[in-house]
Amino acid sequence: MSTMKAAVFVEPGRIELVSKPIPSVGPNDALIRITTTTICGTDVHILKGEYPVAKGLTVGHEPVGVIEKLGSAVVGYTEGQRVIAGAICPNFNSYAAQDGAPSQDGSYLIPQGMCGCHGFKATAGWRFGNLIDGTQAEYVLVPDAQANLAPIPDGLTDEQVLMCPDIMSTGFKGAENANIRIGDTVVVFAQGPIGLCATAGARLLGATTIIAVDGNDHRLGIAQKMGADVTLNFKNCDVIDEIMKITGGRGADSAIEALGTQATFESALRSIKPGGTLSSLGVYSEDLKIPLSAFAAGLGDHKINTALCPGGKERMRRLMNVLASNRLDLGLLVTHQYKLDDIVAAYDLFAHQRDGVLKVAIKPQ
Repeated sequence: MSTMKAAVFVEPGRIELVSKPIPSVGPNDALIRITTTTICGTDVHILKGEYPVAKGLTVGHEPVGVIEKLGSAVVGYTEGQRVIAGAICPNFNSYAAQDGAPSQDGSYLIPQGMCGCHGFKATAGWRFGNLIDGTQAEYVLVPDAQANLAPIPDGLTDEQVLMCPDIMSTGFKGAENANIRIGDTVVVFAQGPIGLCATAGARLLGATTIIAVDGNDHRLGIAQKMGADVTLNFKNCDVIDEIMKITGGRGADSAIEALGTQATFESALRSIKPGGTLSSLGVYSEDLKIPLSAFAAGLGDHKINTALCPGGKERMRRLMNVLASNRLDLGLLVTHQYKLDDIVAAYDLFAHQRDGVLKVAIKPQ
């Protein structure tokens, strides 16, 4: 077989399943046969034309699968081994990686015939479904495989590790960027899959009062299972007033924004104390405005941290250790399953957030 099925971006509003050649394997690559992947909110931004990618690009960036073929320079792995790779798959030899920002590396230079080790560009470490063909296909080519492939521990299912490449890594990065200390009060705005992982990450990092905010009571119920102590439905209360009551007027130590809208960003900023941290995870599709009063005219010692989730095999190993040690079960976030043949229907469900969907497992076979 020389061709495979792949979901590609055609134009805003259209992602279609087509036939494409199975990628050739270079010396530093690995060809992965996908056993499970999923759809992300960022893929919906691509579908809507809010985040630009090349027409004909295979979308998706969350691979779980089996090594089909290894490049000649890749050692320490075996064909047939179950693996994941991060949604962010940088070149760890790059200047950006050695400067501590691997997610923002020079991979955008490669299509121009230049060395990817040079250059910095925001989001360029995100290659699958952005700069190169992604994971919503029967096969995906993993570049720089030596640094990006992570073996799946025995006993973990595809569904359990499906969140590691992006959702878990992103949510945990939101908690890490919130500068959480033991005993902190943390507010997490939006309890979609990333927000739920941020809630869980805040608990693991030592926050003792975690306030989950959303407009969906079902998601707020799941947030409690993930570690939230207090849930606030913004449709039923003034969230900022409630946070101030809970904190005795002090404000939260930190807030995590996990949606990407003006309203949630502004609420997160208003919810934190002077000297507090706003950790921003949302993918924004329009300009943000910072309200003067919430920002204390720039004199409030606030910290605003943004992030693109870390990738690489060590990050994936650590995340899977959390799952293998039963500290957290993210399999419950997988609410629906679809065959790759039905991915257009899966996009329609996920994009319109019907039927209590959180994450959809896409199975090529």
